[in-house]
This record gives sequence, C-alpha cells and structure tokens, in this order.
Amino acid sequence: MILPAIVPALFFVVAAIPVQVLGCRTRGRVAGMIALAGLGAAIMGVKGRRRGDSDPGWWIVSSLILAIPAVAVIIIAYAG
Repeated sequence: MILPAIVPALFFVVAAIPVQVLGCRTRGRVAGMIALAGLGAAIMGVKGRRRGDSDPGWWIVSSLILAIPAVAVIIIAYAG
C-alpha cells in the first residue's frame, strides 16, 4: 500500500527543490519522468481491478495526483 504513495511524494519533493540545485531543465525532466509514472500507476490500478485485488484504488488515486501537474502545465502553456 505504500508503493503507490511514493511516486506522488517524489514529485512534490522535486517540485520543492530550488531551481538553483538541479537547474531548470533537469528539474523539469525529472518531474516529467515522475509524472509519466502516473501512466504506470493507472495501468497497475486497472490490472489490479481486473484481477480482483483487494484495494487497487491506491494506484488510481496515485495516477490522479500525478495527472494534476501535467494538466496544469498544459493549461499554463496554452494560456501564456
């Protein structure tokens, strides 16, 4: 149950790191790779639901948390 919570936590850790530490490009790439892990989390949730696992909801919640920043970036890109 703790594994689906690790990826969103990593995303917020990277977001909290100042730009001067990693640089803008590296920080963006790491955040993008972590956000892509949301796709993997969604797949794990769907597979778990099909197998009848007891609680695949954590994977689905994890993917939703990771989708929020991706949608925000798209909105900001088109608004600017």
